[in-house]
Amino acid sequence: MIWIGLTGWGDHPSLYESDTKASKLERYCSHFPIVECDSSFYAMQPEKNYVNWANETPDGFRFIVKAYQGMTGHLRGKTSFKTIGEMFDMFRMSIEPLLQSGKCPMILFQYPPWFDCSTENIEKLRYTKERMGKVPVAIEFRNPTWYLPRIKTKTLSFLQKEGWIHTICDEPQTETGSVPMVLSGWGDTVLVRLHGRNLAGWLDHGPNWRKVRCLYRYNGKELDEWKRHLMTLNQKVKNVYVLFNNNSGGDAAGNAKQLISLLGLHYPGLAPKQLGFFDNNSL
Repeated sequence: MIWIGLTGWGDHPSLYESDTKASKLERYCSHFPIVECDSSFYAMQPEKNYVNWANETPDGFRFIVKAYQGMTGHLRGKTSFKTIGEMFDMFRMSIEPLLQSGKCPMILFQYPPWFDCSTENIEKLRYTKERMGKVPVAIEFRNPTWYLPRIKTKTLSFLQKEGWIHTICDEPQTETGSVPMVLSGWGDTVLVRLHGRNLAGWLDHGPNWRKVRCLYRYNGKELDEWKRHLMTLNQKVKNVYVLFNNNSGGDAAGNAKQLISLLGLHYPGLAPKQLGFFDNNSL
């Protein structure tokens, strides 16, 4: 199965035009079967939030939860937790309601650009996998050293052996610093995250970088290429999860719906008010 959705449910105004008392999440899941929960990256969410999110969504809906930034090294050790182990334990406890609901196929560990391929960082990955136990975990690298020609095969072999879900990224390709698109997956699941291809915005480190980094709309040719990639991946793995992150200009929702149409997908069991939206004849 190919699951298509967006990163976050709060920043897609085109989905919330209807006059209804339903929450944004309830309205979101009448359009898409999956979403990335990124609030968990910025702050450790209380259990009650996961309980509420599970209760607000249909049985077939799925959340891909981003790991807390302290667990991936983004905070560079500046945290209120006494130990890293305490941080992992609290995160594990907080997400338990969502895991028990069956609505969380993976936790996404997105590592920072300075997390390069080194012996020290490989040991950190082993530690993370051990602390997460049987919880499915996906990995997204932001440092290209993991995919250097002489390293790539070893990286993929290590991730597969350790039980990580591979994340495939579509992002602008700079001379240095960009992660290449590596169309590899194994086991039951692979994750795809589409960041857009705005090279100038990707390189912008000014005060408005958040507004331009993922400012991009995929064209028909590019989406058709991804259609072929996803069909190939789906022959190798049971579930392909696809997340559009190109929402700086509000393009993610439209591109996701275009790709759903190109693939002829239909998702049963969405929120009932707009189920007909996913009829192939209406896309």
